[in-house]
Amino acid sequence: MAKPKDKDKNSGTIALNKRARHEYHIDQRFEAGLELQGWEVKSLRAGRINFGDSYAMVIQGELFLVGTSIPPLISASTHVVANDRRTRKLLLHREEIDTLIGAVERKGYTLIPMALYWKGNKVKAEIGLAKGKQAHDKRDTEKERDWQREKQRTMRAHNKHA
Repeated sequence: MAKPKDKDKNSGTIALNKRARHEYHIDQRFEAGLELQGWEVKSLRAGRINFGDSYAMVIQGELFLVGTSIPPLISASTHVVANDRRTRKLLLHREEIDTLIGAVERKGYTLIPMALYWKGNKVKAEIGLAKGKQAHDKRDTEKERDWQREKQRTMRAHNKHA
């Protein structure tokens, strides 16, 4: 009799870029694979990543993730030279790459990593096609979020007595 499979330990979110939603208007999202080395995958399994200041960049018709820091584990192999801030290639289909390149070069968009997560045993990055927010846009977003929170509190208080 076969054993029931446990939920995959590797499924789920590795990291979220919360600052991206505050700093940018996200128009579209794309799922991209990441070209990683073995020690980077081990570090990601341990949850060691910082990609708050990272962005995607077009170099010779290909997309690369720049500015992401994946520090190596202490037990990393001695024969591997670990560069934690190296530029990592994003893996997308050609038509998706062409769409993103067109939006970046012609329309002035920026490519921002939104999240890193496991899909099966592969690491995927959610890339957002974004435009930067002005200071007044950020204030409007904050006001709207505070209003929604206050509205929820009022509704909860009202329904408690009903």
